[in-house]
Amino acid sequence: EKRLGGHPSSEETTDPPPLEEGEIPQRQEEQEEEEDVVELVTTTGDRDVVDPDPFTSESAQILIGEIMGCNVALENIKKNINDVIQKNNNIIDVLGRV
Repeated sequence: EKRLGGHPSSEETTDPPPLEEGEIPQRQEEQEEEEDVVELVTTTGDRDVVDPDPFTSESAQILIGEIMGCNVALENIKKNINDVIQKNNNIIDVLGRV
C-alpha cells in the first residue's frame, strides 16, 4: 500500500522539520523511501501499523530482524515436521513387519 502524496516539485521548497536531540538528518532518498510503507498485515490477521513519518534505516533494520526471527522459527517448525514424518514412517515400518 502506498501513501498518497507526491514528491515536491523543483518549484516547491520546504524547510525540513527541526531535528530532535540526537537525531541524524536523512538523505533525500531515505525521505522519499519512507513514504512507501504504511502497514503490515500478517496471515494471522495481526496488523502492525508502521508510521511512515519517519521510516528510517533503523526501522527497516528492526523489521528485517523480525523477519529473520520468523525465518528461524519456520526452520524449527520444518525440522519438527520432518521429525514427526520420520517417526510415523518408522512406526509404519514396524507395523508392516508384524
